[in-house]
Amino acid sequence: MQKHYLIIALFVLILVTACGGPRIKLFSDAGEPLKEFTLEGRGSDKILLIPMHGIIIDTPKERFLAQSQSMVDKVVSQLNKAEKDDRIKAVLFEINSPGGTITASDILYHEISSFKERTGKKIAVSMMDIATSGAYYVSLPADMITAHPTTVTGSIGVLFLQPKITGLMEKIGLSVDVKKFGKNKDMGTPFRDSSEEEQRFMQKSVDDMGERFIRLVQKHRKPNQHALAEISTARVFLADEALKLGLVDKVCYLSDAVRETKQLAGLPADARVVVYRRTEFPDDNYYNASSAASEGLNIPAVNIELPEIFVLKTGFYYLWPGAISVER
Repeated sequence: MQKHYLIIALFVLILVTACGGPRIKLFSDAGEPLKEFTLEGRGSDKILLIPMHGIIIDTPKERFLAQSQSMVDKVVSQLNKAEKDDRIKAVLFEINSPGGTITASDILYHEISSFKERTGKKIAVSMMDIATSGAYYVSLPADMITAHPTTVTGSIGVLFLQPKITGLMEKIGLSVDVKKFGKNKDMGTPFRDSSEEEQRFMQKSVDDMGERFIRLVQKHRKPNQHALAEISTARVFLADEALKLGLVDKVCYLSDAVRETKQLAGLPADARVVVYRRTEFPDDNYYNASSAASEGLNIPAVNIELPEIFVLKTGFYYLWPGAISVER
């Protein structure tokens, strides 16, 4: 019984915090300017390390008494700052992500490509646990892609996620009366099953977006026909398999990727490795996963957050669903 009361209380709390009432802020937010911190090196030239962790979205992530920047906002703000610094010769993205929405992934692909074209700075990627689907999509403009020996990557395909509640409605005796202009106006509604024609329309959209992904892989990675056929199955690959298929250039640790990035940019071994954050950390290092948006004292004392699987909305995704968290 006590467990049931706890569940009800949590549900009510989520509903209350979702309302459009005044937002209470107990801590400073991401309005503070980004600051540069050096992780290693003493040279004048620099490479910038940008972490990309979590689902790729272009909307802020809601938390209890707090709101964090979206992945797109975080990355673009750091690229804009790096563009103004002539001493930054390369950007290394440290990626740990299952992917995300199609639009957010495509925005980051465009922003990284445009940054590279405008500045001439080198782009490198170091994949960690997971860099699948949309996370691989945003890696495509890189001059060098490395994977950790235990990385899972691939899943080069498209999902259309859409809840259906028709069975539940039948059980509880509910129905929805819809008046519409245009026979396809309510296509995709969760209140009824899709017709065969509607399913064909949606599959056509999924196919078109999937083919766009494959075309970009062909453009940037130039796989042979055998590799392309394997990649097009949208399965995931371990690092060594990805290397054989040409999806990555090297299998190495993050420290090796830093060294390789310096060489890629023609920098000496003592070139500095820097990050942009808002809070200084003692004994800072490559593996500090703190983002530019939510760090140190900016983390609220109470942080209630829905599991990732419940945050996803109806829509098209470059996402590996096998990596979505269902627990916190």
